[in-house]
Amino acid sequence: MPGTSRRPIAGLVACAALLGPGSPQAADPDKVFRYAFPVAETSLDPQKISDLYSNVLNAGMFDAPLKYDYLARPLKLKPNTLASMPEISADGLTYTLRVRPGIFFADDPAFGGKKRELVAEDYVYTIKRLMDPKLAAPLLAEIEGIIAGSDEALARARKANRFDYDAPIEGLKALDRYTFQIKLTQPFYVFIYNLADCRVSCAVAREVVERYGDDIGSHPVGTGAFRLAFWKRSSKLVFEPNPNFREEHFDGEPGPGDAEGQAILARQKGKRLPLVGRVEVYIVEEVQPRWLAFLNEEHDLAFEVSSEFANLAFPNNRLAPNLRKRGIRMAQVPGLDLTFAYFNMEDPLVGGYTPEKVALRRAVSLAYNTKDEIAIIRKGQAIPAHTPYSPGVAGYDPDFRTTANEYSVAKARALLDMFGYVDRDGDGYRETPEGKPLALQFASTPSARDQQVDELWKRSMDDVGLRITFKKAKWPDLLKESNAGKLMIWQLGGAASSPDADTWLSVLYGPNAGFKGNRARFRLDAYDRLYEKARVTPDSPERTKLYQEMTRIMVAYAPWKVNTHRILTDMWYPWVVGFRRPAVQSNNFWKYIDIDLSKHPPTAH
Repeated sequence: MPGTSRRPIAGLVACAALLGPGSPQAADPDKVFRYAFPVAETSLDPQKISDLYSNVLNAGMFDAPLKYDYLARPLKLKPNTLASMPEISADGLTYTLRVRPGIFFADDPAFGGKKRELVAEDYVYTIKRLMDPKLAAPLLAEIEGIIAGSDEALARARKANRFDYDAPIEGLKALDRYTFQIKLTQPFYVFIYNLADCRVSCAVAREVVERYGDDIGSHPVGTGAFRLAFWKRSSKLVFEPNPNFREEHFDGEPGPGDAEGQAILARQKGKRLPLVGRVEVYIVEEVQPRWLAFLNEEHDLAFEVSSEFANLAFPNNRLAPNLRKRGIRMAQVPGLDLTFAYFNMEDPLVGGYTPEKVALRRAVSLAYNTKDEIAIIRKGQAIPAHTPYSPGVAGYDPDFRTTANEYSVAKARALLDMFGYVDRDGDGYRETPEGKPLALQFASTPSARDQQVDELWKRSMDDVGLRITFKKAKWPDLLKESNAGKLMIWQLGGAASSPDADTWLSVLYGPNAGFKGNRARFRLDAYDRLYEKARVTPDSPERTKLYQEMTRIMVAYAPWKVNTHRILTDMWYPWVVGFRRPAVQSNNFWKYIDIDLSKHPPTAH
């Protein structure tokens, strides 16, 4: 799932006695930042996961080589653990990266009581992990066939059913203690975004992985600003500052007309990170308890307020007066995201590429009433999607339109009739062209929101005489079944992992079928050839046309029913300082958050 994400160092202060107002301070143990996730985490192994929320947790504890500037809009990549931006050869094939000395992992018994410095070999080892068959890394597709020698290494590993981490790989090597090099097979122009994606390149230490083995996902040890202090699975996680975290200070590059970004920078610039002494993350799947926890000041931030409360909390997209009186702040941004339902192309009922199978998927898509989803379920907090990628990413053209979101019960019925999906036994529901029972199975969680979505799907399918049943399970369980290809239809929300349309188009690429992101298991040579051409073409009108051709193929074969692009609303109390929603949602923002204790209720801590 795309969704899945991305600080300069000031000089050392010579004498603490010389510190004046506004000078760097250590994280304050009295400052606690609390908020909730709507779904449970899956693992705290950065290379093992694909979901957005687990990635947020991991990105708080681990470091990728690059990051996105916290305040810059549009997004800007900057060095994170590197001394400078990667040096890229003129032909676009070779990346040379230099790790900044003096960065240390959090302490762990795996290090034998010694401080463990981050070195180039850690990044080489981390990226090699994606190729380990035992891990089944969801982001393998980001390097397979792309890093020189990866195909050969994978072939050896698959044959032996084990990965040899000591065997050299042509395109991935440490040149010295702090320098490593990546060589590509082709000039893949969006590859650089992987260096800011925790799932691909957040550094893990080999000693830690080898010590904990299959349980590494329960023992996160990184170089990031925070470390795990408490974990009650699927309920609550607590993080505290990593005592070994490098000296890093609040900075950013908001545009000159960016009043919000400029105000945050003016207030926070130069403060040592992280600023809070504790982060508490709660798993609250139902929207009402999550909202009540925020109203009761049990949470400091409501990250993506459910649109269920739109008319109550922000009627006409304005903060309700009762909330404004409490000093609550609100921000709304169009998300770099997409909601869609995928069809399993290997499923015997809805899968396949023959005309009658395509007709069934297109009829289902035509019959689903996205406008009702936006108006009734999302309370207007979304816009219809016309492409399998969102506005705001490279390659998006606002003038490009498709029939992806056409709603026509008449056309759906006509298609079904034309291809032999008719009601033969008079029960009101259609059978297959062979006269066999036809029942769609739609996967969803037990949440109240998904119950509403189920009801809309039921009404939409009843309108065209298609029987639909619902497979109910919790999110992590559905994710496992999806990875194994066991779900027929599942509606998801995908957040961009990079500011390029490739972030979604890659998950319809045939070789990525299965756990590597292509959950629909869509395989079509015509699409794959276009994708392979696009990924070695720089951002340009030519590449945008390739993206549009791929979109037309997606609409024609209908492996996805694209639904909406969401408008994301966040609210926070006046004591929360420095919050700005990351444009790439899976980026971690905790270290930039401050708590103004002078405004905080005295009973809260």
